[in-house]
Amino acid sequence: MGKASWIMREGRLRLLLSVVLIFGLLMVPLSGCTTPEPEDEAEETVEEVKDPYVIGAVLSLTGSFAGLGEPEKNTIEMEVERINEAGGVNGHPIEVIYEDDATDPETAVAATARLIDKDNVLAIIGSSGTGATMGMRGEINRAGIPQVSLAGGTVITADFDPLVFQTPWSNALVIPYTIDYIKAQEITKIGLVTDTGGFGADGLAVWKDLAPGAGIEIVEEQTFNPGDTDMSGQLTRIRATDAQAVVMWSAGREAATVAQNMADLGMEIPLIGSHGNARVEFIQGAGEAAEGFRFAAGKVLIPETYGTDTESYQVAVDFIERYTERYGKAPDTFAGHAYDGLYLVVEAMKRLDEGFTSADLRDEIEKTSGFVGIGGVFTFSETNHNGLTADDLVFYEVKDGAWILAE
Repeated sequence: MGKASWIMREGRLRLLLSVVLIFGLLMVPLSGCTTPEPEDEAEETVEEVKDPYVIGAVLSLTGSFAGLGEPEKNTIEMEVERINEAGGVNGHPIEVIYEDDATDPETAVAATARLIDKDNVLAIIGSSGTGATMGMRGEINRAGIPQVSLAGGTVITADFDPLVFQTPWSNALVIPYTIDYIKAQEITKIGLVTDTGGFGADGLAVWKDLAPGAGIEIVEEQTFNPGDTDMSGQLTRIRATDAQAVVMWSAGREAATVAQNMADLGMEIPLIGSHGNARVEFIQGAGEAAEGFRFAAGKVLIPETYGTDTESYQVAVDFIERYTERYGKAPDTFAGHAYDGLYLVVEAMKRLDEGFTSADLRDEIEKTSGFVGIGGVFTFSETNHNGLTADDLVFYEVKDGAWILAE
């Protein structure tokens, strides 16, 4: 090979190597070159999800007191949604776990144990009835958690327990108020018929204690059992006396049967009942026999009785409108008891710091003062866990299938 040829060949090789080298460099990613994030892109804010505050509710959703438990559960469900939509309690959602006690004290005890041991509830609302409420007390004390009862027996707070509170007007309030009404009607002799459940038995004891001192004679005393379907025999015995009125103390659906049986027997003397009958279920069950029935209860049935210029009236009307829109009917007094029970617990929670215990919650509920509820204005103390007065009551009469103020 000649020298010129060799030189030409070497030049071509150098040119080829240069091309390969340049191509290889172009294929290597440039160090540190990344796609920049837009400077104006907002960072996502992750909100802290707080654990729920869990409350138990033992209600009579079946059995004799189902007419009480249904509006109570309706109310709690509606109000819990409202509370959570507004941010819950200091950012914690409220969760309520429901148990049906079937209007049976033993079932209520088992339900309470489940809520405590399985669900670790901070407090329990319920039960709907006095017997179930009292039956739950052993489990409440074992766990040391507060209980807010929706039942009206005097024994619930008179047999004082620092853990137990009560939202309805107790028999100790309602019976003296009823006695005053009876005396104003110049009635001095009554026939008394009560159910054998917790509320009726409690009422019987209070009536027997207070009536004689008020100048009212109980000329006949009869009882019936929850679930009974005919009280004609008991009423026939009362009819045979000189009783001027029948006083019926019961919160169950059997109360409507008493009214019907009186009508069937042609008994024309007045029928006077308890605050446990302040529900549409009684009027519907008794039909025409409900006409003229009289009873004392809270003001929610005719909200103008709160006084239209009061905070109580505004709270009640707001509740009535929301309940009626959601469920297609106005709330009764039992719905009101549940409203009060829930908010007494929730408002106490709001006043506490993070990490509070059930013991702290109990103490804070007891500090409740001037809480405007549906049943009245609640003020608790170390010795009073009912917190209501007779000023929270009015007397009603059923007329044309509706409630009016009794004369």
